[in-house]
Amino acid sequence: MAIKKISLKFLFFVSVAAFLFQGFTSCETAPKEKVIGLQLWSVKDDMKKDVAGTIAAVGEMGYKYVETAGYGDGKIYGMDPVEFKNLCETNGLQFWGAHVGQVVPTEETWDETMAWWDVCIATHKSADVKWIVQPFMDGVGYESLDGLKRYCEYFNAVGEKCNAAGIRFGYHNHDKEFTTVFEGKPLYDWMMELTDPAKVMFQLDLYWIMAGGKDPLDYFDKYAGRFELWHIKDKAEVGASGDMDFGAMFAKRGQSGAEYGIVEVEEYNFEPLESCKKSLDYLKAADYVDLY
Repeated sequence: MAIKKISLKFLFFVSVAAFLFQGFTSCETAPKEKVIGLQLWSVKDDMKKDVAGTIAAVGEMGYKYVETAGYGDGKIYGMDPVEFKNLCETNGLQFWGAHVGQVVPTEETWDETMAWWDVCIATHKSADVKWIVQPFMDGVGYESLDGLKRYCEYFNAVGEKCNAAGIRFGYHNHDKEFTTVFEGKPLYDWMMELTDPAKVMFQLDLYWIMAGGKDPLDYFDKYAGRFELWHIKDKAEVGASGDMDFGAMFAKRGQSGAEYGIVEVEEYNFEPLESCKKSLDYLKAADYVDLY
């Protein structure tokens, strides 16, 4: 009888251990949810027609947060900021980022422009936005190094205001920042050196840097940690061209400093909403896309 009791106890402990091991291993191998956002400029025409319906469609696709491209007079797509945030959350989305901006002010218009930023920042703060990005400069920034220096000083000032509100401020590129050269150095490199990393981060558009003839991997090496946001973009739907080596880019995501990846689609082989869904489906299926 003693031998039987020992055997039963042994089997019991073996069974428990096997159960726990299976539980731990299943937790380790469970696929991570890919938390990817959408820049709503991708569906700008749909947003003009039906804000609520478009947000519902974006949430249903499986995107987890949005970055807006609509702001004016304290409203976001014509809505109170908290109302817009609630609309997003009702549809399984977070309202985390925004594209807004003003051209560099003159000495005479500085106070007026800063007052505009005060209202803009407070508006987005009320909706708990994490970042605000300016996606443009006017000709002043491209015509001379002195003009670009004015912009960088301006961005540092705006970034300081955003920091005070607990919001990150950044700049989003297109291709011209890489094809414009001052004193033998691309404009974008000057921006990296003339802005304060504590006040200004960069949202790197992975497509536009390539269109500008530069390799994002080189910039990840040279300016590690400066690219807190990515715009995941292709010529049309993400992954459609076959020209973008997203795998190599994602392999250096940590070095780049990227915390969030936002899909943007500007050219379409399908209706915009379908193009955005195909882009998300591509990224969800890609082994190299890790958790955001």
